[in-house]
Amino acid sequence: MKKKLSVLVIVLFVCTIALSALGCTPAKKDLEPGSNGEIILATTTSTQDSGLLEVILPDFEAQTGIAVKVVAVGTGKAMEMGKAGEADVLLVHARSQEDQFIKDGYGVERFDVMYNDFVVLGPKEDPAKVKTTAAADAAKAFTAIAAVPSTFVSRDDKSGTNTKELEIWKAASITPTGDWYIKTGTGMGETLTVTNEKLGYTLADRATYANMKDTMANLEIVCEGDKMLSNPYGVIAVSPTINDQINAEGAQAFVDWIISPETQELIGAYEINGDPLFTPNAAQK
Repeated sequence: MKKKLSVLVIVLFVCTIALSALGCTPAKKDLEPGSNGEIILATTTSTQDSGLLEVILPDFEAQTGIAVKVVAVGTGKAMEMGKAGEADVLLVHARSQEDQFIKDGYGVERFDVMYNDFVVLGPKEDPAKVKTTAAADAAKAFTAIAAVPSTFVSRDDKSGTNTKELEIWKAASITPTGDWYIKTGTGMGETLTVTNEKLGYTLADRATYANMKDTMANLEIVCEGDKMLSNPYGVIAVSPTINDQINAEGAQAFVDWIISPETQELIGAYEINGDPLFTPNAAQK
């Protein structure tokens, strides 16, 4: 009996080697999300409102068995969560704030993930005549809006979008005040809804607008293409020195996954109505 078992083991071993050599190793099964724990991803509302996370996160969870709890807030709030040890990893888009976050010791390292751009949206009647006077110049567009003045809706939430908006007002040498300047204190989706209802102007990331365009009947892009409207996204694992609740291993797994060639391909393939919304750039130096 022992002799037969020994022969069987040898045969199985030889077969395994042969299958491996032929590239016929058994396919790796997907893992159950949560079987290897959970991470908290603090990210900008644009990555969620655009629909991107819904498409790509199942791949991470299946590969790693790590469940992802997404907290979609403005970039400023996401970084506050990181500083307080309330998030394990950040996916955000305010480069100067990201660099300071790393410099202050709250993050391990920042990596490029992808980019798209911001656009200035306005009512189709375009009372500030942005399309005819400043279609590719963000500062001039804001100047034209303030000169009327026309209604402008600001997120006012310290998000990456809000940070960019304030940079543009500064470039235009304007401090927006008055009834025409409406502050929502909400995410991109809610701000777009208010802008559409008020027939106003706003600054939005292209991806969220594309995903919500069908419900924004009163809005259209009036200014785009300015270099100042560039919108890069970065990923940062929160430093485990913040507190002992940080899932450092899970955060690093997320970083490695999102900058991998396979996930970068997923990001680049994400489209709405045939239009790609993000350009992956983790491999660019």
